[in-house]
Amino acid sequence: MHLTFLGGCETVTGSKYLLETDTTRVLVDCGLFQGYKWLRRRNWQPLPMGIQNVDAIVLTHAHLDHSGFIPVLYKHGFRGPVFTHHATADLCGLLWPDSGRIQEEDAKFYQRHKLSRHQNPEPLYDEATADAALKMLQPVDFKTQFSVGDITFYLNPVGHILGAASVIAEHNGKRIGFSGDIGRPNDILMNPPEPMPAVDVLLLESTYGDRRHDPEDPWQQLTDVVNEAAANGGVLLIPSFAVGRAQVLEHMLATLMAERKIPRLPIFLDSPMAIKASDIYSRHHQFHRLSAAQCHAADQAVTETRSVEDSKSIAKQTGPHIIIAGSGMATGGRILHHFKHWLADHRATVLFSGHQAGGTRGAKMSQGVERIKVHGEWLQVKARIRHLDGLSGHADYSEIGDWLKSSQLPHDLQIHLVHGEPDALEAMSDYLKQSTSYDINIADYMGVLHL
Repeated sequence: MHLTFLGGCETVTGSKYLLETDTTRVLVDCGLFQGYKWLRRRNWQPLPMGIQNVDAIVLTHAHLDHSGFIPVLYKHGFRGPVFTHHATADLCGLLWPDSGRIQEEDAKFYQRHKLSRHQNPEPLYDEATADAALKMLQPVDFKTQFSVGDITFYLNPVGHILGAASVIAEHNGKRIGFSGDIGRPNDILMNPPEPMPAVDVLLLESTYGDRRHDPEDPWQQLTDVVNEAAANGGVLLIPSFAVGRAQVLEHMLATLMAERKIPRLPIFLDSPMAIKASDIYSRHHQFHRLSAAQCHAADQAVTETRSVEDSKSIAKQTGPHIIIAGSGMATGGRILHHFKHWLADHRATVLFSGHQAGGTRGAKMSQGVERIKVHGEWLQVKARIRHLDGLSGHADYSEIGDWLKSSQLPHDLQIHLVHGEPDALEAMSDYLKQSTSYDINIADYMGVLHL
C-alpha cells in the first residue's frame, strides 16, 4: 500500500490523498485549492495520476477544500462511489451546486465586463455538473466498516462541522488514519472529537500548528463587537462560512439578544446555502450540541433572504443591523456586494469569525490593507475590521496534543503533517517532537509514502 500527497501540503486547501494497493485505488478527500492565485491554478492543471479513474472516493467532511473538486472528476468521467457520512452528503448537496453556480456567475461577470485575459472565461465546473456529481454520494454511518477492493474503511466522529470524521483505512494488517479537520473539545456547536484508534500512520491536520486559540470568551467578544457596531450607528457585516459558522453565529446572536446583552437588531442571513444548512443542522441535531428547540430559536431570530431581490433590498435598511453572508474568507458570494455598499463607510464594521487563508480578501483586510479588489473595482476600506477567533472549528496545537494523548496510538507512530501553512507546519512539527515519541514528518506535495 502506498500513498501520494496530491494536496493539502504546505497549504490549508486542496486536500487530496491517493491510497493505492496492487488492485485498488482510492482518493481520500478531493478538495479545491483556494487562496493564492498560484494555488488556484492547480485546479486547472491536468488531473494528476489519473485520479478520475480511481475506484472510489472517501470524504472526511463537506468543506470545499476537502470535497469541492469532485465535480471536476465527474466532468472528466469519474462515476465511482463517494463514501461519506449522511450529514456530510446532505451538506455536499448544498456546497457543490453553490460552488458551480458562483463559478458560472463569476465567469459571466468577467466576460460581460471584459475583466478576464480569456475571450470566453469558463467556470471550473457549472451547477449542472455539480448536481450530477451528487448522485455518486453513498452515505454511511459513523463506525460502520465498508470496503473498496482490498481496503477496508470506517469513519470516526471528529467534531469540526456536522458529519465530519477521521477516516481509518486498513490493508493487510496496516492501518492509516486521516485526521480530517479536528474539532475543538469545548466547541459551542459541535461535540468534541472522538479519540483516534490505533493506527500505524497518521495524516494530521496543522491549521493552528503555530497558534493557541484566544482564551477570551467568544460570547463576550461578540457582545462587545455588536454593542460597538450598534453605538456607531452602522452595519455589522459578518463574512461567514455557510456551513457551521453561520449556524453558531445565529445561535449566539439569538441567545445574547434573548439575554438582553446586546440590542435586538435586525439580523439578515443573506445566504440561501446557509439557510438550507441551518435546516440540515436542525434535522441532524443528534450529531451536535444544540437541541431541536435551540435550533428553532436561532432560525426565528433572523430574517432569511433567499432571492437576489431580497438581498438587494437589505441596502434600504436604515439604522444599525447585522448581515451574515458568504463567503467566510470573502472570496466570493453575496458579502462582496455588501462590501461594495459599505466598506467605504466609517460607521460600518466587518467581523471576521474564522481563519483567513493567505491571499484571500479576508486575509488582506485582516492585515490592514487600504483597498481591496472586488469584481474588477478597487474598494477603499474605511470600515472597522474586527476579529472573533474563538469560533474556529479547528483544534489548536495544544488541543491536538491532548487529542493525541487521549487516543490509542503506538509509541512508534509515524505522523505526516498536512493541511497547514508552512510556518504552522514547522511549529507543529517542533511541538510534537518535543512532547511525543512519534516520528514526525511534514508532507511534500506530490510526495509518495510506502506503507
